[in-house]
Amino acid sequence: MKRHIALFLAASMTTAAHADLSIGIILSTTGPGASLGIPERNTVQLLPKQIAGQTVNYIVLDDGSDSTAATKNARKLVSENAVDLLIGSTTVPTSSAVAQVAKESSTAQIALAPYVPPNNENRWIFTIAQTNTLMAKALIEHMQHNGVKTLGYIGFNDVWGEDWFKALGELAPAAGITLVRDERFNRTDSSVSGQALKVIGIRPDAVLIGAAGAPAALPHTELRRLGYKGAIYHTHGAANSAFLRIGGKTLDGAILPVGPVVVWDKLPANHPSKAIASQYAQSYEAQFGPNSLSPFGAYLYDAMRLLEAAVPGALQAAQPGSPEFRQSLRDQLEKTDNVAGTHGVYNLSPTDHFGHDERARALVSVQNQQWVLLDGPQ
Repeated sequence: MKRHIALFLAASMTTAAHADLSIGIILSTTGPGASLGIPERNTVQLLPKQIAGQTVNYIVLDDGSDSTAATKNARKLVSENAVDLLIGSTTVPTSSAVAQVAKESSTAQIALAPYVPPNNENRWIFTIAQTNTLMAKALIEHMQHNGVKTLGYIGFNDVWGEDWFKALGELAPAAGITLVRDERFNRTDSSVSGQALKVIGIRPDAVLIGAAGAPAALPHTELRRLGYKGAIYHTHGAANSAFLRIGGKTLDGAILPVGPVVVWDKLPANHPSKAIASQYAQSYEAQFGPNSLSPFGAYLYDAMRLLEAAVPGALQAAQPGSPEFRQSLRDQLEKTDNVAGTHGVYNLSPTDHFGHDERARALVSVQNQQWVLLDGPQ
């Protein structure tokens, strides 16, 4: 009997030693967020097949850009698939939905959108994208240097739009800039004529569009159609090829902050993101075609950079598939130290689950459907 028990334990230990890592990935590959989520889905093909000797299983689900679906997907991944980590989702509202399940299930989440948990309830939530405040500072500095005194705002009628308006409200007054109009629209709206007319009626020096992906082009083109001549700024959420394609020549002169990967070929040789951004950009375009690069796919790539750094330490405490491993993985993610990614350098701590600094941003202008570098990463 003792021999049988010993053999059973030995077999169990062998199985545990070779347990696979299970990563649940929730993306918005359909719906209004699809122009962001599709490059993320494509990037799954470029992710590592093994980490620290462990085979990695990726389970990818589409939430249709819908928060309810994101919640359902997250519950399925933690209950049926027992994933060791949740990654996603693509947008701030869907990332917020996933975060509730991450907290309830004690499963670490790496959000791909700049989701900020309320009341600093971020124990299980890490965010790979640059904070809106970090990116807004670059825009406010540009406005200040170019004499902008009054600013109109047209943003999404959701968490993304509200967070950007909040960031502007905190930064603009110190720069001598007054927010003179706040208009909102839904991601699925086909017209923003009313909002654009109200903003133009105030005659602001500049307008910032707090939107993301292809829908961000709609207010811009409408403002120009109605004769607005002032500067138009965008958020880093607009930095994708669908935005450029839909807006066309009308977008010329638009100004927005982007991650280093967008201008990977223009980064100085000593920039910490140069090598990894070049590797990702060239690999992505080799597989998906010239000019297909998207900063949103690169966020998923960076999430795996953090995971590659965290897994070896987590394995010292427990094996994948166990609550102890999930706890240890969370703890190791919080210790991320000087990890270079395509979007900058990540340094995480118990008080900072974003981990970016000024090296994570560059300022660009749109010209002829191309990104033109105005101010490189700091």
